Amino acid sequence: MKCTGSLGGVYLKTKLLMKGNDALARGAVFAGCRYFFGYPITPQNEIPTYMAEELPKLGGVYLQAESEIGAINMIYGAAGCGKLAMTSSSGPGLSLKQEGISYLCGAELPCVIVNIMRGGPGLGGILASQGDYFQATRGGGHGDYRTLVLAPATAQEMYDFAWDAFEIAFRYRNPVVILGDGILGQMMEPVELVSRPPVDPGNLDWPTTMAQGRSKRLINSLYIDPVDLENHNRKLGAKYERMKKEEVRYEEVAMDDAEICLVAYGTVARIARSAIQRAREAGIKAGMIRPITLFPFPDEIIQKRAEQVKMFLTVELSLGQMVEDVRLAVAGRRPVEFYGRQGGMVPTPKELLTEIQRLGASS
Repeated sequence: MKCTGSLGGVYLKTKLLMKGNDALARGAVFAGCRYFFGYPITPQNEIPTYMAEELPKLGGVYLQAESEIGAINMIYGAAGCGKLAMTSSSGPGLSLKQEGISYLCGAELPCVIVNIMRGGPGLGGILASQGDYFQATRGGGHGDYRTLVLAPATAQEMYDFAWDAFEIAFRYRNPVVILGDGILGQMMEPVELVSRPPVDPGNLDWPTTMAQGRSKRLINSLYIDPVDLENHNRKLGAKYERMKKEEVRYEEVAMDDAEICLVAYGTVARIARSAIQRAREAGIKAGMIRPITLFPFPDEIIQKRAEQVKMFLTVELSLGQMVEDVRLAVAGRRPVEFYGRQGGMVPTPKELLTEIQRLGASS
């Protein structure tokens, strides 16, 4: 098979059976990523493994850092040169990267950060979780900053979102997080290698390269003068507001006549889709809103559907994190219920159907 994008040659439109992690890594390479810095942790290790094998063949750089702290600061250096750079980890590793992510946002450096979530808190376990939602969407480090967060639900989206993440990162000069989970990273599905050109950052005027004949350029996140720092924060804030207007993504399932609206993302949204089908067969008008961007969150469509449905049911692999954003969007106009599993436990379609039936009987 010949592959294109940044690899050159002819792009054959074909499908391959692969893990979600492999799909994401392949998508990143085809999108033009040539710099990867990371540190191994389950359940995302297929990503650095693929990068270690492929990037040296393409003249790129793969480096296993001495720690997650080292990896994120290496990303700072590569991104500061205007290169397509990526790192990946899981929850504990992302915790160690938070200071560096804050620096990247403060210095306005584009990069892609992948989190394939595992159970927590602490070392927790290696099975799937969605307990890192707050960390990803609130900016888990210090200061006023946000990262745009994409939440794929299929191996195909893991592949496709690699392009999207780099395009968005350079559009806003800001890190973009791809937030998956252990199931999505490890499960195997057919992935269509869709033909897309590699991401072109364009003619950038800010990277700290060795170019001659121009004024000095400085990559920095330190502002001693409080007036300067306030102005910088306002500039960043305006950028985040622009993201909210221009980058919201979501999917609706069976919402035209829905009376009970499930809200779920990632792997859980797939389980919810099956439960909705069973509920419909039982005569219950259930539907779903699947947030694809977790920040910016799809508040407007939830607000709109709050005028239609009788109640919402948020389903997560956590004690309840995204449910807070759903409740903020609904603003008390309808009941918002929550159903969650933790520790690597995953709800079945039958469990969710039972919960939908219970809510339907009480409405």
